Amino acid sequence: MSALLHTLLTLCLTFTQGGCTYSGNHWGEWSDSQLQPTIQKLMKGYNRYLRPNFNEGPVEIGMSLDIASIDAISEINMDYTATIFLRQRWRDSRLVFPGNESVSVDGRLVSLLWIPDTFIPDSKRSFLHDVTVENRLIRIFSNGTVLYALRITATIACNMDLTKYPMDRQVCTLQLESWGYNLQDVVFYWTRGNDSVKGLDILRLAQYSVESYYTSVSEAVYETGQYPKLVLHFALRRNVLFFILETYVPSILLVVLSWVSFWISQSSVPARTCIGVTTVLTMTTLMMGARTSLPNANCFIKAIDVYLGICFTFIFGALVEYACAHFYTMQNQTIEELHWELLRDFNESNGNGSIPIVRSTQPKHTLQMSSTAEEPLEQAADCDTRNHAGAREKLSDQGCGLSSVRSASRRAAAAFTVENPHNIDRHSRTAFPMAFVCVNILYWLYYLFL
Repeated sequence: MSALLHTLLTLCLTFTQGGCTYSGNHWGEWSDSQLQPTIQKLMKGYNRYLRPNFNEGPVEIGMSLDIASIDAISEINMDYTATIFLRQRWRDSRLVFPGNESVSVDGRLVSLLWIPDTFIPDSKRSFLHDVTVENRLIRIFSNGTVLYALRITATIACNMDLTKYPMDRQVCTLQLESWGYNLQDVVFYWTRGNDSVKGLDILRLAQYSVESYYTSVSEAVYETGQYPKLVLHFALRRNVLFFILETYVPSILLVVLSWVSFWISQSSVPARTCIGVTTVLTMTTLMMGARTSLPNANCFIKAIDVYLGICFTFIFGALVEYACAHFYTMQNQTIEELHWELLRDFNESNGNGSIPIVRSTQPKHTLQMSSTAEEPLEQAADCDTRNHAGAREKLSDQGCGLSSVRSASRRAAAAFTVENPHNIDRHSRTAFPMAFVCVNILYWLYYLFL
């Protein structure tokens, strides 16, 4: 009977001592029988709602990170998804116990301890892994140091500059802040400087490679006060080889394919038209496909858009070149037909003693002829081959000239005529490749080295 009474008095004293700390069952879902004797002693009189060093200065909390993986980097949403191991260390004098050993306790005992309210300010979505149990680690050292580790997956915002895409270099950050405790309550620091971050050196990504990283300590200023903040900066360099094989090489081949029409006869209208239209449509499809994985933002004129625009311009220029060459070819054929008709009419009318007046509808080859039967046949043939200015001056002296306004307009139009349309293709075979090579040199120099 006395033993039972002693036990009841002991329990009453225990609850009386912890009554200011916890109401009801102060262990939460844990009972005394489930806790080790050392933990029972440490938890006596412990108030998890008060931070360590209360009214004695801020708590210094050391941080370290292990980057397990960066699963996805999205240019459309401008964020990245990473799985990290976050480790926090601080000293709580209320948890000092004798000896030199450390005690590792179940992660579910975190509800019994004070822990920092660390959060990721740029996180869009995050969760704590819980297979097979919540991935938490609590280790208490004899000097009162507490190690608290978590395994977290978070989707974090990253502001990207895509003007040099896909030769771009993005700098993303991972920030850690205190939610409720300001600088008077807690102070954050990296435990080993840049060496506090592990895993980035051996990380392998699909489109990127980690170029460099460093850590920094700063402050977050809000309306409610100043809060501690730690920042991990890491630079990602995009691997351009994939885009060279996927976009740049096909674009170059399409441009070269459009030049094939320069070696096809101008009389082969279906063949040259088919090559021109096919390359234009294929280039349009390639341009649309290259934009599907990118944000539809007008503020970004990306490097790949510039290159695809250049290729489209050269392909469309090859199609326009054939249109011009074909036009001047038909123009010259009409002029030759008029010449033959002129000579035939002259031969027919030679016996009548007069030469009919023939006017050409072409601007450069306007001919007005008048003669008598006594003039020799050689003079009429020579008049047909004179240049435009000289023929017009001689014929105007004979009373067959046109008005000065009409002459000036035809003189201006004559400057755009081509004597030999086949020279257009001949010059294009050299001009188009040389211009394309020069533009490529300027393009790659600018986006790779400037």
